Amino acid sequence: MLPATVSAPAAEPPASILAAYAAHRARSGRGNILCYRAARSFLRRWPDVQAWASLPLPLRLAADHNTRPFVTFLMVSRRLRPGWDYLMARKLSSFWRDLDGSALQLDLDRFMAAARGLGFTQRVASAVASQIIARLLIQAGRGLQELTERDLMDLVDACQARKAATGRGWKHYRSALHTARQVLFHLQVLDSPVPPSQVMLPFETRMAGVAEPLRAAFVAYLRRKSATCRPKTVSTIATRLAHFGRFLPESDPGLASLAQLDRCQHIEPYLASMMAAVSSATGQPITVAGRARRVSALACFLAEITEWGWPDQPPRRLLFRSDIPRLPRPLPRYLPVDADRRITEALAASAYRLAAGALLLQRACGLRIGELLDLELDCVHEVPGQGSWLKVPLGKLETERMVPLDEETLVLIDRITATRPEGRPIPHPRTGRPAQFLFTHHGERLSQNALRA
Repeated sequence: MLPATVSAPAAEPPASILAAYAAHRARSGRGNILCYRAARSFLRRWPDVQAWASLPLPLRLAADHNTRPFVTFLMVSRRLRPGWDYLMARKLSSFWRDLDGSALQLDLDRFMAAARGLGFTQRVASAVASQIIARLLIQAGRGLQELTERDLMDLVDACQARKAATGRGWKHYRSALHTARQVLFHLQVLDSPVPPSQVMLPFETRMAGVAEPLRAAFVAYLRRKSATCRPKTVSTIATRLAHFGRFLPESDPGLASLAQLDRCQHIEPYLASMMAAVSSATGQPITVAGRARRVSALACFLAEITEWGWPDQPPRRLLFRSDIPRLPRPLPRYLPVDADRRITEALAASAYRLAAGALLLQRACGLRIGELLDLELDCVHEVPGQGSWLKVPLGKLETERMVPLDEETLVLIDRITATRPEGRPIPHPRTGRPAQFLFTHHGERLSQNALRA
């Protein structure tokens, strides 16, 4: 077998690169004799153009305005991989003018077409293509279909390295990277969609500020609840218990065990303190419902560890039904016919067709918002002799049902199906199985917050 240095392909001759650059300049109608001379000088110093990438970053960035067009040509023609530090430090302001006829054009056009098909605007698709995809293609030296998760992680590492070196944040890169990942998943370049932006922190971290005796008990309790409750339910329990745990050091810094909890010394002062408690999300006093949830979470915790026979359980019952604040029970407000008609007309005229269609379907079928967004493309069932029915999937109440559909609602569902963007099935948030949801936006399931907005 020949040595690697002998069997490796020979570097492209400088004359061939100069001829390709001249053809590129003629095609784009840009450049002058000074740019040509700068390119010739560049090739005299670095006949193997990739050797230029080994220079220190300040020297690479010091290239003058006549040399930079040639460096851009080398990048878009896949002759040069300049390094992530260079790609992060330099703005590709003239990138689109140099793209025509380049090696990257077909891949970027394909990416932008896929982004537009998922509902992104032309401006967003173009920005993500130049900011993320172009840099990935240049530095990886491969085609769009050959990009990997490792390439995206290299970009993340480069953004973090730039922040550490310069202090400049990378919020705009993070947002564009999220969009790029979603489009690449639907192009079947990546195997999995964008991971959730919010990941539940470890229980030990969630209990920061809670004194150690109670902290260990809360963590053990939450781990036990994880075996029987959904992650979101356990997360809300953790939030509510943490409020009580952070209150205790103020009322009794010497508390050493759950068995030392006392109603007069600990529970009643905590109930009174909630009258002045403020929500961390809104900065406003917590509602009566919020107070009731905190008390209920603490009552369940104390009752269950007593049922389980924990060694440090309190010796007597500390919370009672009368401690839970009573919620106001207003009668449902009747929606007058003229108001319902105005709402329907406004939704029918809305420019946000997908969300408006979702609200119209919710109104027609009496669906909870979670049930609405869980609907899949095959949710309509034809029952012989009984017409069309909407199958409402398992939701918060753990029940499913069938709702009869009239012709107007069937037309609405057909219009929604035609409006929604196409894409690959995405994992169901509860079961994890691939699902084609009826309401998707930008390659993801339409969120409750987006629908409410």
